[in-house]
Amino acid sequence: MDESADALLVVSNRGPVHFEWDAASGVLQAKRAAGGLVNTLGPGAHRHGARWLAASTSEDDMRPEAARLLANDRIGFWPVSVNPELYRAYYDIVSNQTLWFCLHGLWDSPRRPRFDRHWWQAWDTYKQVNELFAAEVDRAAPPAATVLVQDYQLALTPALVARRRPDLRICSFVHTPWCSPDELSALPDEVAATVLDGLVGGGPVGFHSQRWADAFRACVEAVLARPADTFVATAAVDSEDLAAVAASDACESEHRKLRAAVGDRRLIVRVDRLELSKNVLRGFWAYEELLEARPDLRERVVFAALVYPSRVGLAEYQAYGQEVLSLASRINDRWGTPDWTPILVHPEDNYPRSVAALRSYDVLLVNPLRDGLNLVAKEGPSVNERDGVLVLSTQAGASVELGDSAIGVNPFDVSATAKALAEALDMPADQRRLTAERLHKAASRRTPQDWFDDLVDAARSQGGPLAQ
Repeated sequence: MDESADALLVVSNRGPVHFEWDAASGVLQAKRAAGGLVNTLGPGAHRHGARWLAASTSEDDMRPEAARLLANDRIGFWPVSVNPELYRAYYDIVSNQTLWFCLHGLWDSPRRPRFDRHWWQAWDTYKQVNELFAAEVDRAAPPAATVLVQDYQLALTPALVARRRPDLRICSFVHTPWCSPDELSALPDEVAATVLDGLVGGGPVGFHSQRWADAFRACVEAVLARPADTFVATAAVDSEDLAAVAASDACESEHRKLRAAVGDRRLIVRVDRLELSKNVLRGFWAYEELLEARPDLRERVVFAALVYPSRVGLAEYQAYGQEVLSLASRINDRWGTPDWTPILVHPEDNYPRSVAALRSYDVLLVNPLRDGLNLVAKEGPSVNERDGVLVLSTQAGASVELGDSAIGVNPFDVSATAKALAEALDMPADQRRLTAERLHKAASRRTPQDWFDDLVDAARSQGGPLAQ
């Protein structure tokens, strides 16, 4: 690692890999971590030889072999050791059940949120873990280094680092959407102020879309009565990595299986975490309304839903996952025939299978209730081989770039979504081809390195030309 002013640190809750000890071979194995954050950060961190600080809750992550494995990959992994019990309170209760729900507008207001003494204990833990990250940055960063703090889990860390190390150049980036001041007001005053101060107190704050930056500034002005230094940098698909997966034997095998199951029927695809904000239920309801309204499409279209588990330790997610599977089963029971299964559900994390589905769709449905960006909306057009049409929620950050070449939908409007699916399926071949070409161009306009460089420039400008 270069101990100069060019030194670069990435700080995130989740690291680029996780480690598992293979008892049979006596070898520590590094496995690539799942999720869009790692895919977004990885290329730039690798190119810069960044030191990557991330939470570690397992003994395997702390083994000396782990550091050596990553050093060979030009990323210096710096595990931040967090007690598993403390991590659960910081991550599950505050980060996921509170901040995620607030930023995505997901609360069931008559019942949640509930700020009781148990929650306040978790809040103390959230602050403690952020302090721990700040202390590790202090230890890891050489003088005048650049520090890129990622996402809402570490919202307090930027200001904490700035207070410890005024020599460092810091920016933070929020990969989620941001909520309105009214929605933020559901948080206790102390919590809202601390979260906002933690972000703005550590330099520029970045978002994938101008709408989320505007919402953040409105919250800072309403709560802290001060301006916020923000910037907008839209993340991009790692096209080389995606193409390599698409060309792999594993992906080709999954592609053959999918085409055998679908046959010569049209294919609607969704690829999502089984997560509340992704709006899977309304996608299925819209598909059923399509089958009701269009008898000609029955037995001629299949919906492949690749919805892998997310946050399985939270009761809300367990219940939602069961509801998704039950709805798919009911639709299949109602409409299916011996030769046709209307919905194919794959609730496992299988990346080659997901890429195979993206290669194969005629229609890609991306209908989140609210999303910071949504990389699937870009990944699909990047690898699709069938002039596929994108049906895209107007509440996804990606709609700013892709909306002119997609069919936009209000994610709450089931009937409008059904009509959008029909429009996509009915689109003439020449129009599909032109639309697919525009989508591919728009989705490929930027690279992950472009996005990463925007963050580095923002941190090093400290209020320079990238500030909005």
